[in-house]
Amino acid sequence: MGYYGGYYGMYHNPFYFDPTYLLVLIGAVLCIWAQARVSSTYGKYSRVRSRSGMTGAQAAQRILQMSGIYDVRIEHVSGNLTDHYDPSNKVLRLSDTVYASDSVAAIGVAAHECGHALQHHRGYAPLTIRTALVPAANIGSMAGVPLILLGVFLGMSQTLIQIGIWVFALSVLFQIVTLPVEFNASSRALAMLGDYGMMEQSEVKGCRKVLSAAALTYVAAAATAILQLLRLILLFGGRGRRDD
Repeated sequence: MGYYGGYYGMYHNPFYFDPTYLLVLIGAVLCIWAQARVSSTYGKYSRVRSRSGMTGAQAAQRILQMSGIYDVRIEHVSGNLTDHYDPSNKVLRLSDTVYASDSVAAIGVAAHECGHALQHHRGYAPLTIRTALVPAANIGSMAGVPLILLGVFLGMSQTLIQIGIWVFALSVLFQIVTLPVEFNASSRALAMLGDYGMMEQSEVKGCRKVLSAAALTYVAAAATAILQLLRLILLFGGRGRRDD
């Protein structure tokens, strides 16, 4: 039986077990574990007030000023941990749980976003690459799998399938490039909090735990994307495989 016959039988045999589902399961477990870690760690340090009494917004403003960055606006955005830096508009957006909170966790997250602003200000190459990849990554996440399925429905068109896999790979590349960007932003954040005298060392350690837990979500996302790509390659990546 050729590949097409095997693939077709996979969905018509109720007793067939697709071993590639294990890759999906591993990815799901990684994401759940990472999210649980960040939720518990952030929850713990969100109850610890910073001795400085500064809110996340105030801390961000001070960090930006002390870093010589005066053209970045700080805005409030709704949601829980929806904080992000928008390089195209030079806007640092802090969420409900960070903007007006004076907790160690909130200041750590605000400092992390300032780390991204500093990356942008100094032309940090991985951030530039990640920003450039955003449109391609969006296309890859939305169009990759549909193109593969279209290729399957059109009689295992290897051209469409291969295009779909390569398009999906763009979203995977984005996740991989994101890792050094996030790690570097956290390193910058912790250094600035200590160097600018905004926190005591014990508080900086708390921020480090919060940001390390948050980093796990990016690692899990990248690992899941790689596993998804591997599954697509295993299922559909062969060239010229047909019924015998």
